Formats: sequence, structure tokens, C-alpha cells
Amino acid sequence: MHVPDGFINAPISIAAGIVAAGGLAVCLRGARKELDDKTAPLAGLVAAFVFAVQMLNFPVGVGTSGHLMGGVLAAVLVGPYTGVLCVSVVLIVQALFFADGGLSALGVNIILMALVTALAGYAIVVALQHVLPKRRSSVVPAAVVGALASVPLAAAVFVLLFVLGGTADIPLGEVLAGMVGVHVLIGIGEAIITGLTVGSILGVRPDLVFAARRYEQELELRAPTR
Repeated sequence: MHVPDGFINAPISIAAGIVAAGGLAVCLRGARKELDDKTAPLAGLVAAFVFAVQMLNFPVGVGTSGHLMGGVLAAVLVGPYTGVLCVSVVLIVQALFFADGGLSALGVNIILMALVTALAGYAIVVALQHVLPKRRSSVVPAAVVGALASVPLAAAVFVLLFVLGGTADIPLGEVLAGMVGVHVLIGIGEAIITGLTVGSILGVRPDLVFAARRYEQELELRAPTR
């Protein structure tokens, strides 16, 4: 979903850059509460993992491929605010050194692939945790659904930005159908990768999964006091 330069006009790109900068500022403050001795080193590893996996594309149709966005994966592992920062660092490096996504469209890409996926996707994860069984293993299906939903949701936000400032002469119906339809398929790949990764880490080091902390806290509250 890396948006190239010139696909969204200058006024909307500038506005998106301002929104993205404000969102990152909020996430920087929020990340202070999420980071500790365990999550700080893990945040770097998560960013490196997302960067590496985004380089791998999987086919989703004839002549079409997709890759991991990583917003929900990062949010589940290190927290939503820190997750936004991890994915944003990846996007900045890709735009500066790999020409993957335009510099003028960097704000748009951060909104779509970091802010929307991590924050909205993690909100879905938390909502599902309230209805799923109160155990650590519930993190995996919650993360799978959150990852699956986050990708077409980001595509829908892109369509909104395209309506406001798209420069290509493409009918809105075609843009909506093409973006959301393809990204539902990409979301399936995102969900599989996210589920496998979170499940693997949860199986060996559940203490490193941010979204699993709520269950540890609930167990502590239920433990009898002397």
C-alpha cells in the first residue's frame, strides 16, 4: 500500500503530513508508559522484523502481490503507541533509502500503514479480549482478527484520501472495489503471519507479548493475599 509521490495532491499530502507528525508526537508520549526493560529492546527487533518481512511479497491475484504491514503485530507485541513508532521508522527508512513510497506521500503512508493499522487494529484486539475466554491463548485469535480487519480498513481510509485529493483520473467505484477487494486478500496473509508470529512468541516467552499483560494483571488481582 505504499503510496507514491504525486498520487495524492499537495494540499492533502501536506495535511496528511501534519496529522502524521501530530500522531507520532502523541505516540512518543504514550510509548513512555509502554516501554520498559523488556519492551525497549524488543521494539527494535520488531521494527527490524517488520522491515525484513515487508520486503517479501506474496501473490494475491493475477499480477498483484501484497506484503505484511505489521501494525497489529507490532502493537500486540510492544503496545499500540510503540507499534506505531516501529512501523513509522520502517516507512521512513524505506522512503529515504529504498524509494518505497514517496517522500511527499510519507505522511499519507504513516497514517495508513502505521496509525490506522496499529491503533485501529489494536482497538479490535482489545475489544475481542473482552469477549474471548480470559486466558493468554486468546491473544492469538484476537490478533488474527485485528490484523485481518486492519488492512482493508487502511485501504478504505486511502479511498477517503483519494476522494479528497487523488490526482489520477480513476472512477471512485473502481478505486473502492479494487483497493478494498485486493486488501481483503492481503489481510488474510497479514492475519496468517501475525497469528503465527504472536503464537510462536506467546508459546515460549509470553512475558514479551504486550497484549498478554492484561491476563497477568488479572491473575495477580485474583491471587489470595496473606
